[in-house]
Amino acid sequence: MPGLRKKQTASHSHLKWAPDTELVGLEFELVLEKDAYLYPEYSKGLHAWFLHQVQQIDPQLSAYLHDEESEKAFTVSGLLDGEIVSSGRQVKLLSNTIYRWYVTGLSSRVIKWMDRWVKKLPVIVNLHDAALHVRACNIVHPPTTYEELLNSNHDRSIILQFITPTSFRRKGHHLPLPVPTNLFHSYLRRWNNFSGMAVDHNDFLAWIDDCVFINRCQITTTKVLAGKRGAVTGFTGAIELSLTQQAAKNPEYEQLFYALGKLAPYCGTGHKTTFGLGQTRLGWSSELVQDVPSVETVLTQRIEELAEIFKAQRKRTGGTRASEIASKWATILARREMGESVQEIADDLQMPYETVKTYVKLARRALKDGNG
Repeated sequence: MPGLRKKQTASHSHLKWAPDTELVGLEFELVLEKDAYLYPEYSKGLHAWFLHQVQQIDPQLSAYLHDEESEKAFTVSGLLDGEIVSSGRQVKLLSNTIYRWYVTGLSSRVIKWMDRWVKKLPVIVNLHDAALHVRACNIVHPPTTYEELLNSNHDRSIILQFITPTSFRRKGHHLPLPVPTNLFHSYLRRWNNFSGMAVDHNDFLAWIDDCVFINRCQITTTKVLAGKRGAVTGFTGAIELSLTQQAAKNPEYEQLFYALGKLAPYCGTGHKTTFGLGQTRLGWSSELVQDVPSVETVLTQRIEELAEIFKAQRKRTGGTRASEIASKWATILARREMGESVQEIADDLQMPYETVKTYVKLARRALKDGNG
């Protein structure tokens, strides 16, 4: 897990919030002294660096946040705003360019850790071979509580902007559409886990299905790499949601509807929000949408191409296991073709080195046979 090359820290005395705060969002301005090259799925490095920061201050919280079964009480974005360009098999970060990085906390326990963290923030975020200097850190989503969200004023409609690819899991696949029930199921999961004011999700989502309609929607879809399981199909863009007249018959759910809309920028939308996906903002602005580096698109397309070849070769064996192996071979071989070492792939996929090495050989042999 990456650590700090320098033990320097910086004080940010303006980063303050009340002791009862349960939600806050931070924006980091990061700058490189010289150009740097990263693999397209660099967001996993930011995820690991952040968790290492947690571990240094609160090992028990770090263990909890590592738990695959726990709802994640934080989000971590990728690098936004600054130009990220394709450079062969890697992406290139430019010197003297401001990259913005966002971190949010969603529970009082995480916020208490963040309060200690910001008092002595590192001056450098180490991301593989890139040393990103922390030029500034500011509060971007105001400190608040779940109760304050519930009781705050609201507009007649909710406008959400999805600035990084956003997706939901459905029947073993990705659903890259901003369906209201999926949106609010995503927000309600966090609400029920961390607010202390849980509601019946089946009943509430049935109400969403009956009472929420889409005024306007402008989205596009793309494929990106995120987390440990390869490519994700996601959407970016914006949507405006309103309530039918019958919604007023249930004022508690109406109030929760608007509260969850305000929760969205803190918790993100959909899955893999700790790996940069689902970054969400309020309001309609196409200028915020992140451009996905073309090299990442090339890599995801190559994974899909190889997966189809390997699945076709395994049709005679059939079954889920054969499909999973084909996808794993495709992911590993594509990443080797892009220049990643066997050790880096093994570490990232949490697989034994020798297994990954064997899969590379088998995949290359299968590809040669298929082309032969």
